[in-house]
Amino acid sequence: MKVIVSTEAIKFPLTGIGRYSYELVKHLAEFSDVESLRYFNGKAVVASLPTEVVSTNGQSGFKSHLRHKLKHWVQANHFASELYRQALPMMQKKALKGYENYLYHGTNFYVPAFSGKKVATFHDLSPFTYSECHIPARAKYMQKELLKTLYQSDALITDSEFVRQEIIDTFSWAAEKVHCVPLAAGKEFYPRNRLDLEPILAKYDLGFKAYSLFVGTIEPRKNIIRLLDAYSKLPFTLRQARPLVLAGFYGWNSEQIHARIAKASSEGWVKYLGFAPAEYLPYLFAGADLFVYPSLYEGFGLPPLEAMQSGVPVVCSNSSSLPEVVGSAALICEPDDVDGLSAHIQCGLEDHAWRKMAIEQGLKQSQQFSWTKCAQNTLAVYQAVLSEQG
Repeated sequence: MKVIVSTEAIKFPLTGIGRYSYELVKHLAEFSDVESLRYFNGKAVVASLPTEVVSTNGQSGFKSHLRHKLKHWVQANHFASELYRQALPMMQKKALKGYENYLYHGTNFYVPAFSGKKVATFHDLSPFTYSECHIPARAKYMQKELLKTLYQSDALITDSEFVRQEIIDTFSWAAEKVHCVPLAAGKEFYPRNRLDLEPILAKYDLGFKAYSLFVGTIEPRKNIIRLLDAYSKLPFTLRQARPLVLAGFYGWNSEQIHARIAKASSEGWVKYLGFAPAEYLPYLFAGADLFVYPSLYEGFGLPPLEAMQSGVPVVCSNSSSLPEVVGSAALICEPDDVDGLSAHIQCGLEDHAWRKMAIEQGLKQSQQFSWTKCAQNTLAVYQAVLSEQG
C-alpha cells in the first residue's frame, strides 16, 4: 500500500500529538506492507521526516514554548483563525495533487481536500464536550474543521475506547468505521536511580523522591483548583516534606489557577516550574514520589502512563479515558471529589504497601502499550479502508 501521513505536528522536542505522529511513522516504516511512505508537512509531500536537533541547554524547549505561544495567538485571533481556515484547503489541495492513489492519514484531527482514501485520528472531542475550556475562537474553528473531517473521512482512529464511543454516540457514526488504537509512552520514560536524576533535579531545586508531580497545561480542564484544594487538606508537615510540583505551559483562562498556585507557593507546599523542556520531563517523572492527575477530561491521558512506566505510583480521576490507561494500578476517584482525592494522595504518599503494589502493577500495566502495537493496529485500519469498494 501507499500511505501519506501528516507530520505538521512534529516539532522538537516532541510532545503530545507530535510524539504520536513521529513514533507512528517511524514504526510504520518497518512494515513491508507499506511499499511507499510519504509525509505531508502542511505545505508539501516529502520523503523524509523532520530532523531532531539535540539540545543540551534547554533551547529546544524555549523554541517550543515560543511556537506554542504563536499558535495560541492565531487560535485566539478570530480574523487570523478564519484567514488561515479559508486559505489552507487551497494550498493543501495543490500540494496533494497527483497522490490520489495514496491513502492519506491525518494524525492531528484534520484531513485536507483530497480525492483519495482518508483516515483521521481524533484525539478527543473536547471542542464539543468541553468547549468552555478552550479559547472561544479556537473552539469555533475546531468545531467547523472537525465536522468537515468527520464527513470526509473513510474511517476514524481514536486514542481510547471512551472517545471512540463518544464519536459513535455524538455523530451517529458506524461503529465498524471508528477504531480504537491506544498510544504509548516513549522509551525515555523508565525508572532511574538517584545519581542519574540529581543533575536535572538540582536545576529545579528538587530532592529525589521528595515531591508529588503534576504535568500538563495549566488550564481549567486539568482540574488544578481541586487538586490544590485536596493537597491543602493534607497534614502541613506532609505537604512540606512532599510539596506539590506543577510543570506545564501557562494556559488559557488560568489567572485564577495561578493566583492559587502563588498563594500555596508562598506557604511553602507548592512549586510551579513553568514550562519544562521535554528532554527534562523523564527525569522529573522518575524523581517524583507520586504522580497526581485529576483531569476533568482526557482523550487518552499520556502523563499517567509515562509516570507508571517511570516506576511512579499514580493518583488520578476516573473521568473519560483515564481508567483505560491506568487499569487497576492507580487510585482513582470522581474529579469533583476533593476529600476523596486528598485521601488518595495521602495514601499514595504514606501507605508503603500500596506504593509497592502500585509501582509493580503500574510497570506491568504500561507494558500493554507500545508504539509497535499502535503502528500494527493503525496498519489494520488502512487495510480495512483500502479493502472497501468505491
